[in-house]
Amino acid sequence: MEDTSWEKGASWYDSVTTKSGHYYHKTVILPKLKQLLQLEKAKDPYILDVGCGQGILARTLCSKVPYLGLDNSKALLSLADTYQKKSDHRFMLQDATVDYDLNQKFSHVIFLLSLQNMSNPEMALRQVSKHIKPSGTLILVLNHPCFRIPRQSSWGIDRPQKIQYRRINRYSSPLTIPIQIHPGSKSQDSLWAFHFPLAKYFESLNKSGLSVTDLQEWYCPKKSTGKNATMENTARKEFPLFLTIVANPFHRVC
Repeated sequence: MEDTSWEKGASWYDSVTTKSGHYYHKTVILPKLKQLLQLEKAKDPYILDVGCGQGILARTLCSKVPYLGLDNSKALLSLADTYQKKSDHRFMLQDATVDYDLNQKFSHVIFLLSLQNMSNPEMALRQVSKHIKPSGTLILVLNHPCFRIPRQSSWGIDRPQKIQYRRINRYSSPLTIPIQIHPGSKSQDSLWAFHFPLAKYFESLNKSGLSVTDLQEWYCPKKSTGKNATMENTARKEFPLFLTIVANPFHRVC
């Protein structure tokens, strides 16, 4: 099996994301995630950020909110440490898809565009379910698995109908998808993304003792101008960029 960590792509990822986050972090993901978290109302919040990368979420949180970020890349964690120095924020090297014990319960567990880069999402969810408080919340933010599948989805234009549509080549089959780090260069280095149909995520959550309590679809806020503006702007409103799933622990009745 290929190494699926993002170690060799850390510098590339950091250059794309930057310290403050990329366009979609700043305009869609982080503002909407803040609304979901409602940390100002939370009692004794403690954040677990699984697949934290170079710590983009940590840098948006108040220094008084305890935080632990897990990632399987030493290079990304080194960047996270470099970017911020908050006494209640820590980073830890950990593969989220193997058995581990943090000896701690968290009020909020977040996968911010990270579960889609893990080969075994069911194992990752099963592990974090052990670390959520009974009253806690899990939040998954994904590139939308129905409409945004790397190498298997794309835009098309139907001129006679005057519409822009989303073409989906494959959906139901689990896919392991290489993402070339430097497109157009001679380098063959790749990172890995993993596609699963929506039902797989619901099944994995259920097996992990987590019940879906909210589902949100987040859209691209960009606005086009020019001859294709009407088609493009309409299409952006029809096909979401991100899927966000909120789940909470449930207690099985014997």
